[in-house]
Amino acid sequence: MTPRLLEKYETEILPALAKQFGRTNRLSLPRLEKIMVNMGVGSAIGEKKYLDEATDALRMLSGQKPLVTAGRKSIAGFRLREGMAIGCKVTLRGKRMYEFLDRLVSLALPRVRDFRGLSPNAFDGHGNYSLGLTEQLVFPELNPDKYSRAQGMNVTMVTSTDRDEEARELLRQLGMPLRTT
Repeated sequence: MTPRLLEKYETEILPALAKQFGRTNRLSLPRLEKIMVNMGVGSAIGEKKYLDEATDALRMLSGQKPLVTAGRKSIAGFRLREGMAIGCKVTLRGKRMYEFLDRLVSLALPRVRDFRGLSPNAFDGHGNYSLGLTEQLVFPELNPDKYSRAQGMNVTMVTSTDRDEEARELLRQLGMPLRTT
């Protein structure tokens, strides 16, 4: 089954982008390549169960097993040792990526308290967009009773273009609620 957002991209968004940018080759048009979701669990240094909760939540959100990330160097002030597990991440591509983006745009972001739109300036200069969520419980598939503490996450959307303007227009067409300046 084709995800709803992927179908919309192929039938509506691609022709609109081709007309707007004046290109006929569809491979030269911007497209979403991958979405990376990262949860840094600094409290996992003291309590291992927090990392397990974050990994379980990320597994529920993404539909695939997250990779546990380790500290790269020891920092005595944070009681962190090199190689200690302090986070988890997942890279979504293809159908899972479009399903996640659809749930993020239509379900999770509207549930964020005092949400006034995403910043249109959070691009990195190479067409990639990053946003942070302060808690994972804005996703309806997560049961709030199961998680003892709110855990934030970073979501990075990697596009095929190097121009921020093209990536911004692609994300707008995909339904990202970017603020107007």
